Amino acid sequence: MRLLTLAFLLAPVAAEASECRDTSFEGASYTLCEVSLGEDLRLFQSGPDGAYGSFRRLNETLEAEGKTLGFAMNAGMYHRDLAPVGLYVEDGVEVSRLVTRDGPGNFGLLPNGVFCIGDTFRVIESRTFKAESPACRFATQSGPMLVIGGELHPKLLPGSDSLYVRNGVGVSGDGARAVFAVSNDAVNFHSFARFFRDALGLPDALYFDGNISRLYAPSLGRHDGGFPMGPIVGTVVPKG
Repeated sequence: MRLLTLAFLLAPVAAEASECRDTSFEGASYTLCEVSLGEDLRLFQSGPDGAYGSFRRLNETLEAEGKTLGFAMNAGMYHRDLAPVGLYVEDGVEVSRLVTRDGPGNFGLLPNGVFCIGDTFRVIESRTFKAESPACRFATQSGPMLVIGGELHPKLLPGSDSLYVRNGVGVSGDGARAVFAVSNDAVNFHSFARFFRDALGLPDALYFDGNISRLYAPSLGRHDGGFPMGPIVGTVVPKG
């Protein structure tokens, strides 16, 4: 593991309330949660007793600190032991390395990318990430990219019959907002990418996963369960 030592990475941030809401695009239902830089957004994978695997178990750990999740969702692909696939950085510590080669499955459908939480929010194509080596307090790699500089991933097909519930993240051009979205209906990659670009106006977006996509949004009364998951992204707020 590699420790990232930039001072700002360890600086605390203020906690605010993320906004979650339901919406629709081209006949499909979506739920999104919008996060600003003022919020305490983190990535989680393992605690003292191993991989969290669920929102409930993560919340139990946070409760011991007098805190709770404001919202959360699964945040990238993972191995059978719930370890992340590709780059994963948690609280400044690089847990697993960046993968830039192509390969099978959605993760290897290049270009893939990295969601980085630093002094701004960024979604960065993986090979650009390698060249720039940006400082991220938290980072997770996944794939494919959905939107790259306002353009759709070139291999996403409009008429694809590969339909799944899908989730991912997009960021605003100024890096001040991150929008996490999950489809409530089965959609293809092309439709999901256009939701980020055309409905939300976000120039860069990254796919997290499909079929096992989960969301925890207590403000909407939503707590998805299912098989254990790997990396989780969510906001941390004081427990009321």
